[in-house]
Amino acid sequence: MKAVVITKPGGPEVLRLEDRPRPEPGIGQIRVRVRTSALNRADLMQREGNYPVPPGVPADISGMEYAGEVDALGDAATLWKVGDRVMGLVGGGGHAEYLCVHEREAIPVPRSMSWEDAGAIPEAFLTGYDALFNRLELKFGETLLIHAVGSGVGTATLQIARAGGATVIGTARTAEKLERAKKLGLSAAVDASMGDWADGVEKAVGKERVHAVVDLVGGKYLEGNLRVLALRGRMVVVGLTAGATAQFNMGLLLRKRLTMVGTVLRARPLEEKIALARDFAAHAIPLFEAGSLKPVIDRVVPFADIRAAHELMESNGTFGKIVLRWD
Repeated sequence: MKAVVITKPGGPEVLRLEDRPRPEPGIGQIRVRVRTSALNRADLMQREGNYPVPPGVPADISGMEYAGEVDALGDAATLWKVGDRVMGLVGGGGHAEYLCVHEREAIPVPRSMSWEDAGAIPEAFLTGYDALFNRLELKFGETLLIHAVGSGVGTATLQIARAGGATVIGTARTAEKLERAKKLGLSAAVDASMGDWADGVEKAVGKERVHAVVDLVGGKYLEGNLRVLALRGRMVVVGLTAGATAQFNMGLLLRKRLTMVGTVLRARPLEEKIALARDFAAHAIPLFEAGSLKPVIDRVVPFADIRAAHELMESNGTFGKIVLRWD
């Protein structure tokens, strides 16, 4: 099979398409013929040597999601049949023509959905779904703030929150991304490049009126998050593109009785990944079928152009997902 191989830590130039042995499914596993995948920040970090993979995952083949057809069944695998359309998350190895996963981790692809749309769903929408309902316990009618709302996870989380009855405020560093996010249901847009974004949030909804925050940026955004959160507000940190350290006023944390949690999907135990996949399949897939949720794709790139795809993501100029396709 063809696979995108990280030949050594470095820039996009270290990526190469190589032939690798086709994997064989183990007990309870299925083998998937991958049609599409997508690119994520974690893939860039792995390429640079800054994101160790979980045990049992190939360190030199990135890719955290996939969409494709069931190609073979391992012993005791009974949930799917050969030819079924599936998608899902993996700890790595998604940027290859074939991969093996536990059958209960796989999620059905809606019948009428394109491979490109399916490839853009797993990482963004599963991350958003888990952050909103399992980490934040978001409730109908609450006000949610999403940082980097124009990113793949940001656009997915926005749609899920709106489907759940929340009012959503979003920040981004370009007016263009904010305008596009409004078409997805964003109620208030704050340009974070203009200075004090927390002031912009307060002007939009009032002081201390945000019930929950999904932070895809990290770093110094923490101080502003604590400032805008309401009494007993909650925040979940999902990404750290602005850095992993920050100073903050712990007195504010105590006075407002705030809750702060962090999350990561990649390193979770198999049992947790299966539980999330089954929950998502039951509650979110019907929303895709009804048209209430739709992946946002910036562009589709052949795997042969993987270096250009990495360069594009590093430019921070995309809105939504970069989908990769095997031709």
